[in-house]
Amino acid sequence: MAMGSNLSFLGFFLLVVMGFGPITARSQLSSDFYAQSCPNAFSIVRCHVLSAIKNETRMAASLLRLHFHDCFVNGCDGSILLDGSDGEKFAFPNVNSVRGFDVVDSIKTALENECKGTVSCADILTIAAKYAVLFSGGPSWRVLLGRRDGLVANQSGANSGLPSPFDPIDTIISKFNAVGLNTTDVVALSGAHTIGLARCALFSNRLSNFSPTSSVDPTLDSNLAAELQSLCSSGDGNTTTALDRNSTDVFDNHYFQNLLNQKGLLSSDQGLFSSDEGIASTKSIVETYSNSTEKFFCDFANSMLRMGNISPLTGSQGQVRQNCRVVN
Repeated sequence: MAMGSNLSFLGFFLLVVMGFGPITARSQLSSDFYAQSCPNAFSIVRCHVLSAIKNETRMAASLLRLHFHDCFVNGCDGSILLDGSDGEKFAFPNVNSVRGFDVVDSIKTALENECKGTVSCADILTIAAKYAVLFSGGPSWRVLLGRRDGLVANQSGANSGLPSPFDPIDTIISKFNAVGLNTTDVVALSGAHTIGLARCALFSNRLSNFSPTSSVDPTLDSNLAAELQSLCSSGDGNTTTALDRNSTDVFDNHYFQNLLNQKGLLSSDQGLFSSDEGIASTKSIVETYSNSTEKFFCDFANSMLRMGNISPLTGSQGQVRQNCRVVN
């Protein structure tokens, strides 16, 4: 869908989420952290994110994913942005997958020109994720800021701690629990797959050996399975397709409606509705979101705030990197 359509959609479904339930935010984080030190910070990030999405609609999902993959490893400290062979960006869940680093670089350059040494890379990821969702037609929320940047990456932590599309649902719930997030957060944040693409390598496990006569994942719609077999049969695993079929670029609740019809792309997507695994039920939450955009948007914004509060560095901890790719 064209960017213009996304912005039209926004007019109907923008939900500004404020003051919904208790958030266990650390006192050092605040929504007005840069009000005096860099008052144009939000507008600078907003401008660059909008430009990037207009240039490539998929970038919205990529920027949102960067924030997610950053926070799950070492907390929300910008460590995923660090270069080096031992960096998180080269961990198995991230290599040839996470993207958008050039957009972050351009935002950082603009912010350094505006207010040198003030806005952290970790906070850039947080604000960029907010606008990535907003410009795709999703909810807005008042982000909390004041994070500082970590000094080290954690590749082994990324390999072991990031949820995988191949993980069973109980494992995914456990990984969320390990960083202080609950089962509702699992389902709500999985709803980020309402935008973006995935490579064949991430769902070919559901297609057996690509033969129409082979046994495929029984929770995958047969017509969709045939389409995916054709799409992926002659490729190297890097061919991409939409995570949310028939609503690729719009942030909405269609992703959950697909799950009810066995049209979730990744096994970790469909498992939210079709699996009997898990230490708590996800099926009823999927059903609720499939029927209520408002409930999904509210819970998603709430979960983004909680995720953004995973072990932030504040005060004199860490640093504010001048270049997001290297420590000062």
